[in-house]
Amino acid sequence: MQLIDCPWCGPREEVEFHHGGPAHVAYPADPSALTDEQWAHFVFFRDNPKGPVAERWNHTAGCRRWFNAVRDTVTYRFLAVYPAGAPRPELPGART
Repeated sequence: MQLIDCPWCGPREEVEFHHGGPAHVAYPADPSALTDEQWAHFVFFRDNPKGPVAERWNHTAGCRRWFNAVRDTVTYRFLAVYPAGAPRPELPGART
């Protein structure tokens, strides 16, 4: 079992957390101006890079707070965790 380090609760088992998709996604300035196809592309199409990626996570079985993490998609290893709204830490090779 892998431990994930919640910024508020400390290390907890991974079953307590829920993945929330990529972090630092720029939302459209005027979503109502998008066509259905453009909106569907924004909502459903995401890159699936290999290596370090910034993601959103929720501690669902603990403090229930959202936070961001940089996780390596090859090794599944968490390289950094930080509160939502905080800037992404500078890590070599990390993507948004």
